[in-house]
Amino acid sequence: MLTFGSLARAAYCPRQYYYAQQEGGNEPPPSVRARRDLAFRYPMLRRASDAELAAEPIERPPDAYRTALDRLADRADWDGLTDPTVREVLLTGRECRGIAHKILDGDPPVPTFVSPGEPPDRGVWRPQRVRAVAMAKALAWERGREIPSALVEYPAHGVVRRVRLTTRNRAAYRTTVRTVRDVDGPPSRIDDEAKCDACDYHEECGVRTRSLRSLLGL
Repeated sequence: MLTFGSLARAAYCPRQYYYAQQEGGNEPPPSVRARRDLAFRYPMLRRASDAELAAEPIERPPDAYRTALDRLADRADWDGLTDPTVREVLLTGRECRGIAHKILDGDPPVPTFVSPGEPPDRGVWRPQRVRAVAMAKALAWERGREIPSALVEYPAHGVVRRVRLTTRNRAAYRTTVRTVRDVDGPPSRIDDEAKCDACDYHEECGVRTRSLRSLLGL
């Protein structure tokens, strides 16, 4: 069965997904776990001193980080974010399975994924949109009801974004599922070198460089 993580990898780069599958599953490094842990300590972090915050794996100055958490505290789902009904739960849907870091109680309930990374200026990154849709669909399958959205948290930045199951986001999910199911060897290399800078398989994979003439189809 497909996993949330494998779908996110394939949405980022099918070739990265292929190499990760060949390598096998790995536990997240301590730095990732430390950042994710921030998402379960928002109230305490909101009250922390500058010195205490400086010792945490946050990516903003202490004052800016507290301000970001103050904005989160104004959200209607603040209580759920800080005291979720369920934590670190395995969801199994019709097509894929994986971990939801929180499930916020409500009508409907809302699953969340905690990202150790940096949010874009608006919305969430495409791989995380695909993962959020997969997570919502798996919860919907388990609960036998529609789950119209999921959350992506970026706790090192004090940011939480909602991903709705729009037609566009569902289409991105379906496209990624088809991509994964069609992989039977190394997919073609991508053309976006900037996308590969942070990839663990950059040295092994490489990036095919195309000329401007070929990009224009000349």
